[in-house]
Order: sequence, then C-alpha cells, then structure tokens
Amino acid sequence: MKPALDKFVQPEMNRRKFMVGLLLCSAAGVAAARQPRERIDYLGKAKLDKLVPEQIGRWKFVTSSGLVVPPQDQLAQAIYAQQLTRVYSDGEGPPIMLLLAQNGSQTGFLQIHRPETCYTAGGYQISPLKRHPINVGSKVIPANSMEADLEGRTEHIVYWTRVGSRIPPSWRDQKLAVAIQNLEGIIPDAILIRISAVSDDGPTAYAAIDEFTKAMIAAVPSQMQRVFTA
Repeated sequence: MKPALDKFVQPEMNRRKFMVGLLLCSAAGVAAARQPRERIDYLGKAKLDKLVPEQIGRWKFVTSSGLVVPPQDQLAQAIYAQQLTRVYSDGEGPPIMLLLAQNGSQTGFLQIHRPETCYTAGGYQISPLKRHPINVGSKVIPANSMEADLEGRTEHIVYWTRVGSRIPPSWRDQKLAVAIQNLEGIIPDAILIRISAVSDDGPTAYAAIDEFTKAMIAAVPSQMQRVFTA
C-alpha cells in the first residue's frame, strides 16, 4: 500500500514546492521593480548657512550657541548632510532660536532632532504637541508647537519636517511618508525646521515665531523655498 500512496503524494508535494517557488520569484520581481530609483534633494549643493540670511526681517544673527541639540554621542552616530543653529535678536523681544537639520538620504537622522526626543533627552519637561498651522503666502505649513520647561525656563517651540514632497505632522507620519514615497520609486531627502523663543508670555512668543518664520521663508530665493515648504 505504501508505494501506491507515494505515487500520488510525491507529485502533489512537487507541485506545491513549484507554486511556492513561483510566488517567491514573483514577489522578488515586484520588489525589484518597485525599488526606489528617483532621488529628491531640494537642497542640492546649496549650503544652509548661505541659503538662510543673517538678517531676517527685524532680526539679526547674533550667535550660533545656546540652542538645545541632541547629545554628541547621538550626533556622532547619525548620518546627516547639514545642520545649522542660529540665534537672532531684534534688540527688544526675546531672541529667536533657529535649528535646521537636513538629511539627504533619509536614514533616520531626523528622529533624534525631533523636539519630543531632543528636549526630553536634555531633561526638559515637555507639553503635549499641538497643531500650529502657519500661513506662508498661498501655502499653509502644518507645523507643531510645544513647550519645554527646565528650572523655571520655558521655551516655546514651533517645528515641522519636510520629507520629500510631504510635511508629515508626527514621527509616525514621517516614517509613513518615507514608505509611501519609496513605493512610488522615490528616495526623499528630509529637513527639520525648529524655531523657538524663551519667554513667560506664550502668545507673544508664538506671534514672534510666526512672524520670523514668514520672514525667513520670504528671504529665501523663490526657487529654494520648497526646501522648507515642499
């Protein structure tokens, strides 16, 4: 009886192996066909310190130090293209602090620069994120805002990330934006824009941040504004 059964079972097993192999080959072919090939790099060879002027509206560049940044050991492990830190002052209101972190290959560098991560690592108590849309010309930037407190010092923060042609509002959406554009055959660059001010007056600080943001983007050559606004 056993040889007779083997006569039927063996061909069935071979057919199953063949179908599994065919499916695996098809999946590999689809994956290869969908491999990202087009690279988006809006910044190109431009340098952030040249692109962003030292005079923005009524604010002038005064120093590059004093900003909250990720620990050096994390930065040393990160693969990134450019970072710019500047403090601007108009001589009257609280200084405006600007941080730009650009990643030309989307390797996760922006994760350690997101304020939720960066400020927490620095020992700050942070508030929940809030939506903070900013009208810039005909576009609306879907930015976020939050407060970071440390020893009686309150920093009001507005930030957003541009990943390829999208501005995702959260870290989860940022990862999703990368995945979607990869499926579209695109390798996106990314940049984080963080603008903040230390003040006991939140509404006044946010009004100044919004004014600075609009002035900064307007001061950038029109063909390069998509670096910040997509």
